[in-house]
Order: sequence, then structure tokens, then C-alpha cells
Amino acid sequence: MVWLGVDLGNARVGLALSDPELTFAHPAGNIHVAGDYFFAIDEVLDVIEDEQVTHIVVGLPLQMDGTEGKSAKKARRWAANLEKRLLAQAEDEEEEHQIPQVSLVDERLTTVSAHRQLFEANRASNRHRPVVDQQSAVVILQTALDRAKGQ
Repeated sequence: MVWLGVDLGNARVGLALSDPELTFAHPAGNIHVAGDYFFAIDEVLDVIEDEQVTHIVVGLPLQMDGTEGKSAKKARRWAANLEKRLLAQAEDEEEEHQIPQVSLVDERLTTVSAHRQLFEANRASNRHRPVVDQQSAVVILQTALDRAKGQ
């Protein structure tokens, strides 16, 4: 069992994967999307298939007061689109296999947390940009893993 964390961004979509025991999240790279993260769905589907992902956790960018703005609604649409593609892909294939579950996790302050973790790892702040999206995906995924284990 492997879970995938996804941090949707306008320049990059950050990815993180869990270990098979669902204990730790680790960075799994970025997908460059040039302004529209809906372009990342095909590559995310490839990762899901290659890594045999059973659960996808997508960051939901709520506003600080907990309400949903434009970004959160777009993230919900992206997750729904991913679910539709997963269903269509399963219908196209002859063999029976489990369709990965897609869930959304509140991602407020994950970028702040990711920057802090990178700073604590002695990574120069001018070198955060290329890795902060995947580190945010790690934070999103680790949050979901900890919740699933009741921590």
C-alpha cells in the first residue's frame, strides 16, 4: 500500500509518496504545469500506476477562516476530475483492481511549514522554490497518514 500526496500550484504540482507501511511521507518530485495544474493529471495518473498508489491525498487550500475560496473550489474540481479519470481508466482495463481513493486535506499553512522545514535542514532560502511544492506535498501527506493512524 502506498499513498500519494499532491500539492497543487500554479507553477508546479508537488508530489510525495508514503512508505508501504504508511508511516512516513517523502518527496517524489514536481510536475511543471505553467499556469494550469489540470495539465498535471496525466503525469499524476502515471505515478499512481507506476507506484501502485492506493490512496491520493490532495491539498485543499482553505482560507484562514476555514471557508472555501476560488483556489479550494479549483482543487475540488481537480480531485473530482482525477477520480473520473481513474474510473474511466479502470473501465478501459480488462483486469479487476482497486480504484485508488481520492481525499482532500486542509493545507492551510503547509507552505509555511515546508519553508520552515527546509530552513531547519540548512537549505538556503533562495533554493527553496524548486523543492517547496514537493515538501508541501510531504506535509499534506504526513498529516493524512498521522490522522489515519489516529495520531
